[in-house]
Amino acid sequence: MNPLPYPALHASHSGIWIAQGGETRAVGRGEAIRVAADTPVILLNAPLIGQRLGYGDLSGLDLLELYAFLRPAQFMVPTPKGLAAVAGLDVPAEDADVAAFLLAAAARLLAIPDGEWLEREGAWTAAQSLFRLRWPWGPVLADRLRKPSENERWLFSKLPEWSETAPRPAPRTVTLDAEATQARLASLTGDRAEIRTGQRAYAQAVTGAFAPRMTRESPNLVLAEAGTGIGKTLGYLAPTSLWAEAAGGAVWVSTYTKALQRQLGHETRRVYPDDAVRKAKVVTRKGRENYLCLLNLEDALQGGFAGRAAVLAQLVARWAAYSADGDMVGGDLPGWLTTLFKRNGPAALTDRRGECVYAGCPHYRKCFIERAARASAEADIVIANHALVMVNAARGRETATRPTRYVFDEGHHLFDAADSMFGSALTGAETIELRRWILGPEAGGRGRRRGLAARLSDVASYDEAGGRAIADAVVAAQALASDGWLQRLGEGQPFGAIETLLAAVRGLAYARAEQSGDAGYGLETELAEPTPELIEAAAPAAAALDALVRPLVTLGKRLEAVLSDAPDWMDGQARARIEGAIASLGWRAEMVAGWLALLARVGGPADGDFVDWLAVDRIEGREFDIGLHRRWLDPTRPFAEIVLKPAHGALITSATLTAGGDWETAEARVGAPHLLRPPARFEVESPFDYAANAEVLIVTDVKRGDTPGLANAYARLIEAAGGGTLGLFTAIRRLRGVHARIADRLARTGLPLHAQHVDPIDTGTLVDIFRDDSRSSLLGTDALRDGVDVPGTSLRLVVMEGVPWPKPTVLHAARRLAGGGSAYDDRIVRARLAQAFGRLIRRADDSGAFVLLSAAMPSRLLTAFPPGVAVARVPLDEAVARVAARLSTRVRLGHEANLDA
Repeated sequence: MNPLPYPALHASHSGIWIAQGGETRAVGRGEAIRVAADTPVILLNAPLIGQRLGYGDLSGLDLLELYAFLRPAQFMVPTPKGLAAVAGLDVPAEDADVAAFLLAAAARLLAIPDGEWLEREGAWTAAQSLFRLRWPWGPVLADRLRKPSENERWLFSKLPEWSETAPRPAPRTVTLDAEATQARLASLTGDRAEIRTGQRAYAQAVTGAFAPRMTRESPNLVLAEAGTGIGKTLGYLAPTSLWAEAAGGAVWVSTYTKALQRQLGHETRRVYPDDAVRKAKVVTRKGRENYLCLLNLEDALQGGFAGRAAVLAQLVARWAAYSADGDMVGGDLPGWLTTLFKRNGPAALTDRRGECVYAGCPHYRKCFIERAARASAEADIVIANHALVMVNAARGRETATRPTRYVFDEGHHLFDAADSMFGSALTGAETIELRRWILGPEAGGRGRRRGLAARLSDVASYDEAGGRAIADAVVAAQALASDGWLQRLGEGQPFGAIETLLAAVRGLAYARAEQSGDAGYGLETELAEPTPELIEAAAPAAAALDALVRPLVTLGKRLEAVLSDAPDWMDGQARARIEGAIASLGWRAEMVAGWLALLARVGGPADGDFVDWLAVDRIEGREFDIGLHRRWLDPTRPFAEIVLKPAHGALITSATLTAGGDWETAEARVGAPHLLRPPARFEVESPFDYAANAEVLIVTDVKRGDTPGLANAYARLIEAAGGGTLGLFTAIRRLRGVHARIADRLARTGLPLHAQHVDPIDTGTLVDIFRDDSRSSLLGTDALRDGVDVPGTSLRLVVMEGVPWPKPTVLHAARRLAGGGSAYDDRIVRARLAQAFGRLIRRADDSGAFVLLSAAMPSRLLTAFPPGVAVARVPLDEAVARVAARLSTRVRLGHEANLDA
């Protein structure tokens, strides 16, 4: 094949280059934009390059899209280095070499179809569709892909079907033998592994969660804190796998972050080395909104999507044919793929609105969600997340297979997960979603969305009372917020009872909310002493919601009656569809009932169990939601009632379970005081020598609020460390301000800088990029404070902009008052500091420095750091010198290792 006749374009913070015909030249922004506008250009990550050029409409022959087509369900770090790894090329030495490298990489990728190509099936058909959609790579691939001799199997005929199995018997009552547990642990760690007494003691202690339960609603609860390096994952997988094997039951292992979910999936290879066995024994479960909906995809492929969104649908279809589980968020769909396409295309391919028709769907027997649910019913280990565990316990359809044993890793996050799960929010966004679920597409609506009447048309024709309930719900839903509600509120022209209520909420929030330092962001005020306008608006809104909840409850009861006295036309699939509708109606009726309870608070007495407030949610001055909010003062109460009490045993574990407090605090944060039986406690310290391998530097001469000074401190520290820096911020505005000031400066010295809320790349991929390049640095906010696992030289310096005090929200103020005032704040800050410091040392040979850019750091909070770690208050100059001295050798060794790799 002849070389491609197109130029390649690369832009970084250090410059812009175009390569063509064996020549590379540096160009300015204006020329680069003109070239890209006039001719197709080969590039890597068009949104990122467009952002650096200041040209948001940049498009071209993106090598990431080409890779997604050629290697579906395979990940690549979306950088020149990552591209070099999959293309079998040398990594370009300088930014100036990247443009020419992209031409060579394109040629290598386009040669893939010439060899043994495992993903060949379906490629020609997909390429023809993409050609018709004017995908830039379409004509190039059309010349290189041979038409198959036989028609290719299309996605919906290729996917395997799941099959029904007999219900699984209840787990047997067994007691784990101590010697057997230790033998299982030894088999997982390997015969040659060093004997770790802390890990062995941990494994033995956590077996208590698998002992037979002696009293109803009194689970065997074990709280275990294991410092980093103990090996707690294998420590609990040993008794977990042993109990599942002996009892014939499933253990749900729950995490808070997707990163740990992926790590757990990898660690289970030690338990089940055979791939086929592991696929049957270990299943990863997530919320249904994470999975590709085949019915939504079919609609997108048949004209529901247009333009770039239609290209995304074709690439997702290619991926779905080779995906292990159809998980679009954290599974084998590259996280960077959906970020290449703007707007809501990715979200529209999942079931985010709960509109699933279950057995009424033509793809029901091939559905990724249903397949995962059935596989988990037969699995020994189900890897889930805290939110899904709580949702399943509160309103799941799988009551017959509800687990009796749980392992909650990252247990220090259970409070936050329960807080989100059991809260209530009567907002414009929530009400419009409910309206769409009931009414389906309204005037001018597109897509395959179906309203309640369409989904249950057969029931309505069979059961007169059910038909009336559906009709009543449809009429009542008209009172909910509708499209354009935000604009109408801004113009002072609300329509209907709910929008009138939201207008009153908006007015009161603006009147009373304190403007924080982050002007343009959210406003909130407590729900106390409401205005007459709000009180007057609450009554009609409550009447409208009451008129809605009654037919929803009635319809649920009628559907249950139809099931109990099944008509002749009801087969297994119809039954499954109605059961799904009952579950969906149930939790939506509960949601509306929660809204009614919240409205009863307006002008009424406060309930000491809850915290209520009004909020206007904004980003950079732009309003995106308005409403009333309610949270439990102690969200572990419903968690203990709904999740823990029905269980027979649960292990709650973390490296920082007691961080910021003591065991009583840890127990309170996981709901243990709400159980009759007290939990067992276990604690083992990290084996790492933190005192020798780390130090804490508190910089005393960077003034609070001085963004240029803050940026200078970050730049100097990153330069001293040679990259490998994780910068943590408490405010997005300051993060962006610092990034804008230092990114070019660092790039000129060969130190790439990436940032959340700046780069058009998802957080998981940013961490992958950071991990892959020891000279890169990453700036981020809370999501990076304890959700990042980057061992080795890629992370050797953590810099925090200031003391991570909790944001003074209405909710925090109430919990602070109930939790001991300033002591409550101190516990939160110590926990956050401990979690941030924990990013630094992930294995025994790691070393680094932790820098806090705040002279006001109180000494009482220094107990957040491991005992023996040196803490010094120093000026910036000295901090830079100490970082350089500590990390200079490590930088050189890490850089050499990267080059060798």
